[in-house]
Amino acid sequence: MTSQTTIDKTGPGDKAPAPSDTTPVKGLRGHPWLTLITVAVGVMMVALDGTIVAIANPAIATDLKASLAEVQWITNAYFLALAVSLITAGKLGDRFGHRQTFLIGVVGFAAASGAIGLSDSIAAVIVFRVFQGLFGALLMPAALGLLRATFPAEKLNMAIGIWGMVIGASTAGGPILGGVLVEHVNWQSVFFINVPVGVLAVVLGLLILTDHRAENAPRSFDILGIALLSGAMFCLVWALIKAPEWGWGDGRTWTFIAASVMGFVLFALWEKRVREPLIPLALFRSVPLSAGVVLMVLMAIAFMGGLFFVTFYLQNVHGMSPIDAGLHLLPLTGMMIVGSPLAGAMITKFGPRLPLALGMACTALAMYGMSTLETDTGSGIMSLWFALLGLGLAPVMVGATEVIVGNAPMELSGVAGGLQQAAMQIGGSLGTAVLGAVMASKVDSDLPGNWAEAGLPPLTPEQEAQTAEAVQQGVAPVPPGTPDAIAGKITDVAHDTFISGMSLASLVAAGVAAVAVLVAFLTKRGENAEAGAGAAHI
Repeated sequence: MTSQTTIDKTGPGDKAPAPSDTTPVKGLRGHPWLTLITVAVGVMMVALDGTIVAIANPAIATDLKASLAEVQWITNAYFLALAVSLITAGKLGDRFGHRQTFLIGVVGFAAASGAIGLSDSIAAVIVFRVFQGLFGALLMPAALGLLRATFPAEKLNMAIGIWGMVIGASTAGGPILGGVLVEHVNWQSVFFINVPVGVLAVVLGLLILTDHRAENAPRSFDILGIALLSGAMFCLVWALIKAPEWGWGDGRTWTFIAASVMGFVLFALWEKRVREPLIPLALFRSVPLSAGVVLMVLMAIAFMGGLFFVTFYLQNVHGMSPIDAGLHLLPLTGMMIVGSPLAGAMITKFGPRLPLALGMACTALAMYGMSTLETDTGSGIMSLWFALLGLGLAPVMVGATEVIVGNAPMELSGVAGGLQQAAMQIGGSLGTAVLGAVMASKVDSDLPGNWAEAGLPPLTPEQEAQTAEAVQQGVAPVPPGTPDAIAGKITDVAHDTFISGMSLASLVAAGVAAVAVLVAFLTKRGENAEAGAGAAHI
């Protein structure tokens, strides 16, 4: 698929390109590397909030007297709003300019964060988490659009590599920072920290960012398309969020999945008819772009779904504090920080195909290694597998992003950025839901036999269900006053059963990553990357 006329390809009747696109960049305004720093500061807030809040949830529950279901919605509301609105937000950037969209997103996200810190009820926290998700959706695709427009093709991969490094480091570093803030300050500080970061991003944005708009950028809105896509995305993500509670065999789960499928079908039919569609379906005629989207989904399933159980393993099986658990994940963070810029350089030199395939192969091997973890596995072995996972994820975060954004025409760079982020969010939700179901099924299957073999007193059906729910999180449900010998047996059974479930879930994640290796061979360098900064000089 080739780009339509954009700002860097002018003919006799075309508008003259913006000066920033044809002359060397002087000063702060429009400087590519300063642009990268600016968008990285904003994106860091959104990525950090994806994981930092989980550490604060227990303190929020205690302080605001919230139920478990209410606390779960602190996370679910954020991801639901983010996933549903990402593609539409990307379209807004294409229509009104990525600079304005990014700045509005940053201001809104920081303001919503401050409002959460000032909230005195769980309902207010959840409402403002929705606003965080909506404003976060505005700034994430806009950040990619700004990078695409600012960097020439030969430097774009390195820029995306550093961008991916910031996201990876922020996501993995969230639990560490959250643990320190909750333990030494209060839970409100987890949200208040976004305010000064947001102010810094706005100041930098006003001084540095400049708009690059495609000449044939959209001039109208596909309102019905937005409604159909948002409804379909909502039903899909809602089903994935509620499936662990309702069960995969429950009619409600499949009702929402069916509604999602119907919504996507109606959306596709409508997009063929509307003059300026939200997502031109011709975009998916690009096999590399479609492969990049699928690859991002598969990567997120393996990564988010597999890593979900690791936090339970470190804290509940090994008995680590949240801070210690975060520190044990530093090899993962470190390899993503080191590997992302290196991956960008490799992809620039060799193209994305081989680095992506090798990255997913490393991810598959790492997830297989994590399936071998035991209750007494030492830190050295854990660090090896975590480091290999970070090494594998780095080229995928960079390469799949470049494949998606670079194979889309310039006037759809925001939509492409929204697709990339939406694919990651859906993959993460899908991985957590599906691998959670695998874990639950394995625990339900193994727990009765393990319990009986240990010579423990029989459980009533209600007690067995409660025990299984605890074991799925690595918790040993030892009643108060239980003799030490019995408590030891319960703990051994709980941890062994949890390990068997985590092992199976990790193997499934490894299988997903192995499939992604094949998908990686369908990718290639972005055909339209040159439509970005064109003759811009760095």
